[in-house]
Amino acid sequence: MHLVIDIGNTIAKLAAFQGENLIEVQKDFSGTLEMLSGFVEKYNFRKGIVSSVAGANAQVQTRLNSLSFPIIEFSHKTPVPIRNAYRTPETLGMDRLAAVVGAVSMRPSTPLLIVDAGTAITYDFVDETGVYWGGNISPGIETRFKALHTFCARLPLVKQDGDMPDFGYSTETAIRSGVLRGVQLEIEGYIAEMKQQKPELFTFLTGGGAFSFDVKAKNDIFADVFLVLKGLNSILNYNEVNP
Repeated sequence: MHLVIDIGNTIAKLAAFQGENLIEVQKDFSGTLEMLSGFVEKYNFRKGIVSSVAGANAQVQTRLNSLSFPIIEFSHKTPVPIRNAYRTPETLGMDRLAAVVGAVSMRPSTPLLIVDAGTAITYDFVDETGVYWGGNISPGIETRFKALHTFCARLPLVKQDGDMPDFGYSTETAIRSGVLRGVQLEIEGYIAEMKQQKPELFTFLTGGGAFSFDVKAKNDIFADVFLVLKGLNSILNYNEVNP
């Protein structure tokens, strides 16, 4: 079995894989992987992989070092089953690359747009030959709410949940509708523009924010909140075969 760990900006996800099958996912909000030992005791892991957007802190590194099986710390130097054409691979978020690998493993030989809506919203493109060309980064939903409150003196901090009319009838609904509809139209705009260039384009949505609204053209969209974890597992499998 494989242990897969994805450490994001706010939470860490611990996953157990049997081959390509995702068995269990647990979320760790501690910032120190305090759930790791209990999770490892449940399974007979042979190998593992960990990805962190900000790098492992001292407590996390200590817990990883204590594991009784080998674990890959995913970096830009780790071999991956696609060709990475990003010009500064050392600056590329490993979660973005893992999501791309996960998408390609599920939908090979197809031009793909991968939209990951979290603290930031990332848009990444891989062509039908499996070449990853890069993508764009935009503020995420909660980041937009906080930015309006922080940089506009009279605007309140609005929660995502609540009434969302076409046009706000109050400051609260104006902010909520502006942010959420703005993100929805942004994502739909990326999809529409890319499909003009690549009519056979298929889109993957992942990240918690990607599921806050409906996006048109659903026949060509697949939503998978575990796409990064599946990509990391594919990378671990690839490195077992290509050490």
